[in-house]
Amino acid sequence: MKFAVIETGGKQYKVAPGEKMKIEKLNGAAGEEIVFEKVLLVVDGSEISVGEPYLKDATVSAKLLGQGRADKKIVFRYHSKTRYRKKKGHRQPYTEVEILKIK
Repeated sequence: MKFAVIETGGKQYKVAPGEKMKIEKLNGAAGEEIVFEKVLLVVDGSEISVGEPYLKDATVSAKLLGQGRADKKIVFRYHSKTRYRKKKGHRQPYTEVEILKIK
């Protein structure tokens, strides 16, 4: 089994070829191919490569499937006995990608 750990949008994701996932928003249109160069780890069967912090030769190719926004999260602040109530909503934008190959 081959997989890698990549860094994008300030987060780390474990990815494998053929996998679809939602990551932090990236600029681009649907159908575009993107390359992740910040690869932290690559595992290919029993062979393991670890970067310090990134691997120099490793890249992960992905196909951009589309953009979207996650479900609304409610932010509610409340102070008892002081009539203080604030309600705010937030929808986080994301990009859906399909991992094509790990080099």
